[in-house]
Amino acid sequence: MRKSLLYFSWSFKTPYLILFVLVVCCGIKLNAQQQYELNSGWQCKPLKEVSVSGATITKPGFNMSDWMPATVPGTVLTTLLNNNKVPDPFYGMNNQLIKDVYSTGNAYYTYWFVKSFEQTAKGDEQVWLKLRGVNYKCELFLNGNKVNAQTHEGMHLRQQYNITKLLAANGQNRLAVLVYPPDFPGAPNGGQGGDGTIAKGLTTQYTAGWDWIQPIRDRNTGIWDKVFIEKTNGVNLQNPHVITLVPGKRLPAGKQEAAVIRTSGEIENPLNKTVNGFLQYTLEGKTIKTAVQLKAGEKRVVKLPDFQLVNPKLWWPSGYGEQPLYTIRMQFVTTGGQLIDEETVKVGVREITTQWNERTRSRENYVNGQKIFIKGGNWVISDAMLRFSEERYDAEVRFHRDMNLNLIRIWGGAIIERPEFYEACDKYGMLVFQDFWFSGDCNGKWTDPLKKDDQWTRRQYPDNHELVLTAAEDQIKMIRNHASLAFWCGGNEITPPDDILFALKDRILPELDGTRYFYDYSNSNDMSYNFLGGNGDGPYTIQDQKTFWSFKTYPYNSEVGSVGVGDYASLKRFIPEKNLIAPQNGKEPDSVWAYHKYIPYDQHVDPYGKAKDAKDFAMKAQLVNYDQYRSLMEGFSAHMWDWYTGVMIWKTQNPWTAMRGQMYDAYLDVNACLYGLRKGGEPLHIMMNPLDSMVTIVNNGFGIERNTMVQANVYDIDGKLQQQIQAFTEVAASTTQRTFPINEPLKKIKNGAFVVLKLLNAQQKVLSENLYWLPGADGKYTGLQSMKNAVLKVETRKATKGNIELILKNDKANPVAFFNRIALVNSKTGERILPAFFSDNYLTVLPGEEKTIQIDFPAQTNVPVSIQVYGWNVKEQLLPLNIN
Repeated sequence: MRKSLLYFSWSFKTPYLILFVLVVCCGIKLNAQQQYELNSGWQCKPLKEVSVSGATITKPGFNMSDWMPATVPGTVLTTLLNNNKVPDPFYGMNNQLIKDVYSTGNAYYTYWFVKSFEQTAKGDEQVWLKLRGVNYKCELFLNGNKVNAQTHEGMHLRQQYNITKLLAANGQNRLAVLVYPPDFPGAPNGGQGGDGTIAKGLTTQYTAGWDWIQPIRDRNTGIWDKVFIEKTNGVNLQNPHVITLVPGKRLPAGKQEAAVIRTSGEIENPLNKTVNGFLQYTLEGKTIKTAVQLKAGEKRVVKLPDFQLVNPKLWWPSGYGEQPLYTIRMQFVTTGGQLIDEETVKVGVREITTQWNERTRSRENYVNGQKIFIKGGNWVISDAMLRFSEERYDAEVRFHRDMNLNLIRIWGGAIIERPEFYEACDKYGMLVFQDFWFSGDCNGKWTDPLKKDDQWTRRQYPDNHELVLTAAEDQIKMIRNHASLAFWCGGNEITPPDDILFALKDRILPELDGTRYFYDYSNSNDMSYNFLGGNGDGPYTIQDQKTFWSFKTYPYNSEVGSVGVGDYASLKRFIPEKNLIAPQNGKEPDSVWAYHKYIPYDQHVDPYGKAKDAKDFAMKAQLVNYDQYRSLMEGFSAHMWDWYTGVMIWKTQNPWTAMRGQMYDAYLDVNACLYGLRKGGEPLHIMMNPLDSMVTIVNNGFGIERNTMVQANVYDIDGKLQQQIQAFTEVAASTTQRTFPINEPLKKIKNGAFVVLKLLNAQQKVLSENLYWLPGADGKYTGLQSMKNAVLKVETRKATKGNIELILKNDKANPVAFFNRIALVNSKTGERILPAFFSDNYLTVLPGEEKTIQIDFPAQTNVPVSIQVYGWNVKEQLLPLNIN
């Protein structure tokens, strides 16, 4: 949701017709409110070096020549890093060199942040200061005056102040914000959330350390989210609410029955007089409005009449349909037609429901009346130091779409993400499962010797329950309009305290939302019946591929995960050269690897040959990564609606340079996990059951796939076709179907084999293709180790700024060109251009085969670009490009 100046989207050829339209459309005048962000020119200084008050700092003439440039939005640690006051905490063991707030005391990280800006107000104009997030407490001063009567507390809570009367007459204003760290930063003693006391406040629990991150030394103290100045013509319209109702069972294509659009908005009148007007919006050429009278000082929610949207363009999760969005500009206009204030909302028309599946004993989910098999990833936070951007959010969510996932779960030890994150999820069709700010580790689910307080005490964290409820109300309003937001959850692996839990589910959510299912906690029996005992999720370590097919785990597993080491280029970004030592099975890893939370690959790398060095290990680890996540998603999909209604991988991204649970690294560089998961999660997918070599098809779609041919091709390690089996079949909607086994042909292969499965339609177009590499009878990949080198021909069909079409060709006389990594690099520096999006990667090209890859990347200015390709048995080559 963002403010915008009023404009009209009609396209006319004469200015006279435009003028006529403006006149007849209620006489609205083009003098709407203004909003801008205070995101540059900030300065800061630690409190201990400032001897005067905020009132003095913000008076004209106060000298700030020796103050340090500050990063806002940002944290104290980000500002220190950007001013070269601390080393990069993401690199090596640098984090140990930075002072921790628990040891220094809070005063060390208590800072003044100051910003000057120009702004005036005249007549009924009102000016508002808006802060979207400060951690943890703050005092605000403007032009010598205190802005907030009471100290603001809480990271997860927006602030808004009417500063009209505090503005300087000459328009030259100075704002000062004194920011304090969390009252209880917690001891970073190696526990999940350290000693747990960080959860006594309403802040991010992970910053005291977790099993996937080292402590963030300032605990993310700072003005961490955006600061806005907004000017209205009087009345302030805020927190619009749009609900879409889509009755019945729909299909993505074809004409649709009408949907219901239900809207409301909060209106505040700060003036000393009664205001009369209309709350209204226009959609599909129809204006919906209601008359409003607001007394002086009054603030209330105003509901508009329901609107029947004819033949709506429906929003669907990724893999099931498109994601069209409607723009609603909710306006408050006077009876005389003057536009006073406006809010813009992007709306996806959809309805999400759930019901209990008695067969699986888990919750199953519906969008627009259609059953959706959940393929989800767990998300912690975009960046551990809160360095957010719209571009980074877009890239990360796009990666999740590219993995063929359809849901992201936001873990409870972090934050409710920023609106820009949900905008990206709306765009890419990712459902969101949103936890509130609780976790079993800190909030008392288990006995834990590393925790300071006992379970009964921790069970009541945070200390200020009213603050939690206030923040929940605020954050619900902030994100509730997003089509992607699908479910609310009380907390990670534990409920909030009862007075918070029941207030949320019985009062706050019904009043402020009322459309989304609420789970008491992330692995509750209401979500997935825990018939196995234990915590109701996991495991989190590497598994034999067959396990995913044979072992029946929780029917809607909220967390199951594995390894995730990046490739060699990724490792070099944060591991010093002297520490680039390959881990060996059964031995302790290097200290830097251990500090960055390396999970052992155990015996899974050795079948490819014991790693010679870190580069060799990283390449072999990618083979394991690909197989691990492809098998995970294939195993769950194979038992769709029989054992499972969904699965969520722990986890799919890292906000820090950890070496576990990531499909791309903290620098947005992809690894083979992403492409194995992408392959295994195809909406229409052909796969081989490793238990009995049965070729199986999974169809997540709503339609029957008729007259499809299932084709299985078995090649020896040299790429010679040994046998082909094929048969026609029909695949029902939303189902998994077994076809035929290929175990007999595989018995003839001694030192390994390649199996290529294809699903073709009646026009012989490939609908799904899947290549497996199999070990010899001894379980080792000796055949791969003895492969001859292949020479790939690499060329481009087109190359423009932001997009490349790459062709990989392998001559018939060549051996298989196995497991090729494609990267985009700066020709001068050799550094990878990030992020880059590949239609496929870590791919194999058979003899006589040609493959086309689409590459998207941020348009570069005056950066020479080359394509880098290397593989298991393909030497590295660089192809310089002439970008048009």
